[in-house]
Amino acid sequence: MARNDPHSIPPELLLKAYRAGIFPMADSRDDPEVFWVEPRMRAILPLDSFHLSKSLARTLRRGRFAVTCNAAFEAVIDACAAPRPGAEESWISARIRESYIGLHEHGHAHSIECWQDGRLVGGLYGVGFARVFCGESMFSRESDASKVALAWLVASLRRVGAELLDCQFTTAHLSSLGAVELPQSQYLQLLSAAQRPYSSAELAAGRALGDELGFGLGGVTGGEAPLALPLGFAALRAAARGSSSPGNVIAQSLTHTS
Repeated sequence: MARNDPHSIPPELLLKAYRAGIFPMADSRDDPEVFWVEPRMRAILPLDSFHLSKSLARTLRRGRFAVTCNAAFEAVIDACAAPRPGAEESWISARIRESYIGLHEHGHAHSIECWQDGRLVGGLYGVGFARVFCGESMFSRESDASKVALAWLVASLRRVGAELLDCQFTTAHLSSLGAVELPQSQYLQLLSAAQRPYSSAELAAGRALGDELGFGLGGVTGGEAPLALPLGFAALRAAARGSSSPGNVIAQSLTHTS
């Protein structure tokens, strides 16, 4: 298990770095070392500005993919690290892989998976804490699979009142979906605001939703909601019960507020 790997980054240290706006990378898949990154310009995807194209909305409504949360975290991170056209090398080293698996076991790293005919064809993973989700990587083996995973991520985070979706670096793919770039100083202000303690009313609402869906928030107190993404995902799945396409609920939620 990753938590026993002496070479992995301790979950507490990894989470502390994210809280400060820093994240690790490696130079190559086989690199035993990591370096810590704090970009001068930071990409975020404003949760109220996700760009849902007509074609992506159709894909969601047609239910081309079965979508899950935290069902195959290790498989997702392995797929993200695998060679792909134009990117034979990866910054996701064995040490980084084990570190995020350890963080996943501690409830602060999550994945969303897209399946087609029982095959994992797309997904993403990242780190969640307070009102923040830091996206790490995504992959797609079928057209629009990663976009569908991102749409579910955005809708799930909005369902539980998240405020900041960090994308780290700008890419054309992310920009087409609504990501924007801002100075690190501005990102740190947003990061700090999104880590403020939860009010008693917010915690009560979270516990009530968790109880309704079978997610026990236990002793979570002001400041932490490690189940935020899976709780939001479960709430959307519950809202889609009886629907021929759960993705239709996602398309509607994003259309109504985007």
